[in-house]
Amino acid sequence: MATSFHAAADTDSHRDYTPADRALMQLGKGLKLLARGPLASSLSSPASHPPSRYPAERVAEAPLDERERKHAAGLMRVNHAGEVSAQALYHGQALVARDGAVREHLLRAAGEERNHLQWCDARLRELGEKPSLLSPLWYAGSFVIGAAAGLVGDKASLGFVEETERQVVEHLNEHLGQLPRQDRRSRAIVEAMRVDEARHGEEAAEAGASPVPAPVKRVMAGISQVMKFGAYRL
Repeated sequence: MATSFHAAADTDSHRDYTPADRALMQLGKGLKLLARGPLASSLSSPASHPPSRYPAERVAEAPLDERERKHAAGLMRVNHAGEVSAQALYHGQALVARDGAVREHLLRAAGEERNHLQWCDARLRELGEKPSLLSPLWYAGSFVIGAAAGLVGDKASLGFVEETERQVVEHLNEHLGQLPRQDRRSRAIVEAMRVDEARHGEEAAEAGASPVPAPVKRVMAGISQVMKFGAYRL
């Protein structure tokens, strides 16, 4: 399910929206994102993005004891929070993007991240758990960070994407080492997400991303640790 930087824009991307229009549209996306619907709708994709098969669809469920179930759910709740944040980052960056092609790239990547969000939501349901209660905070904070990164310039914004995805891949690798070995359904989801996230970073680099300064990388990593700590527990 490749995301091309030069792919043709959808109908809305050709319209001449004002900054206020775009801000309201992104706010609407955020509110819709945080509204948890039935399982069937959580596994469907918006019309603007191709549908995606649930990675765990053909993977048998394995028995987990209570400790394993809670731990797997905590990790998937962190992943869900990460996808909420990813959506917000892309929405914030797209809002202030100067180049229409960059904006389209960000929104298409956000569509793919939405698939990841839906997968994590579905797995949380299967494990009998709910997403982080702090999801609105993750979205709002990440939206502001994304917009701030985008205001620096499109190349800096793409650099932020590249570094974010690099850190996400590291985080997913950690989760693969922490998930119960027999929890193949959660593992299938995390592995599929890891492939997509690595590609997003590569595409941003190919599109002309600027390097992120080392101090900014450290701040990004610190914020990520705070989110993981909070989302695992709440």
